[in-house]
Amino acid sequence: MSAVHSHSSHSQHKDLRADLRNVADWIPADSNVLDLGCADGALLHWLATNKRVRGYGVEIDVDGVTACVQHGVNVIQSDLESGLGTFEDGSFDFVVLSLTIQAMHNIENILNEMLRVGRTGIVTFPNFGFWENRWQLALGRMPVSETIPYEWYNTPNIHLCTVYDFGRLLNKLGMHATGQVVMHQNARIHVLPNLRGSLALMRFEKN
Repeated sequence: MSAVHSHSSHSQHKDLRADLRNVADWIPADSNVLDLGCADGALLHWLATNKRVRGYGVEIDVDGVTACVQHGVNVIQSDLESGLGTFEDGSFDFVVLSLTIQAMHNIENILNEMLRVGRTGIVTFPNFGFWENRWQLALGRMPVSETIPYEWYNTPNIHLCTVYDFGRLLNKLGMHATGQVVMHQNARIHVLPNLRGSLALMRFEKN
């Protein structure tokens, strides 16, 4: 029976987006999780099903909120730019922000808020230091890539950064990284990650 359950859990894990699979691996069973910009609630649904995680999602898009409700995910419709005032200090073990931070105006505020309401933050973002981005800049044009698929004139991304930059910002805010995964095309990059990885995941806490 356990083998069947394990296979089922593994196949569901594969249904998650590659970066969310790595986020899920960082979150232990029975945790309290807040997922900011949770889209259709896929991560929270998987965590609740497979790790008994209790979670809340925050999403501004109506279609995302509807999908969360259909998945049985607790969700609040809200704009992250206005902060996380709905939630009390220390309400969560983990606060996740995936592929959203680069489109936000006040990044310092959201990182501080994440560690106000949670013990550990997890952020995923496109790595602007990826070699293809550098090469396109060297040719005199703004990069377009798998993780930055927009043209300069229609992109929602207003704050692009590298793995190195994000680490420096954490230090400035009195935080430190407790885990890092850098990926390209769903594979983890171990050698020269800031150059060879197009997508970064950072886990962090207060100093």
